[in-house]
Amino acid sequence: MHMICHDKGLHLSLPPMADDSFKEFVLDQLSALPDLRAKAMFGAHGLYCGERFFGILDEGRLFFKTDARSQADYTARGMGPFTYEMKGKVMTMAYHEVPLDVLEQPHELALWARRAIQIAEAKPMKRRGKMTKP
Repeated sequence: MHMICHDKGLHLSLPPMADDSFKEFVLDQLSALPDLRAKAMFGAHGLYCGERFFGILDEGRLFFKTDARSQADYTARGMGPFTYEMKGKVMTMAYHEVPLDVLEQPHELALWARRAIQIAEAKPMKRRGKMTKP
């Protein structure tokens, strides 16, 4: 194991895995979820349950969709949000890293995933295409 430094302190992380092996590990851990798939996106993978985008796999780390209430469970355990750089600015998304002890327990991970899916369902999906006036 190795240490990763976040703004809230240090935490243990899984050893680095090839992206495909980590993706397969996470999909196996979440096999209890119906209609689960990973879709490549911007050098990472998005996790979907049906059409609901609820997770991000990036550089050997798993992030789940959060809202104001659920993110407290992540931050209380020292887990930070998913961030990326765009046009020289660091952008933060409403996804937080899943704690290692949760990631290692399929039943617990599925519970956290179901909560993230519920949060994703509560957010309206973006419509594709233009709306036309009647």
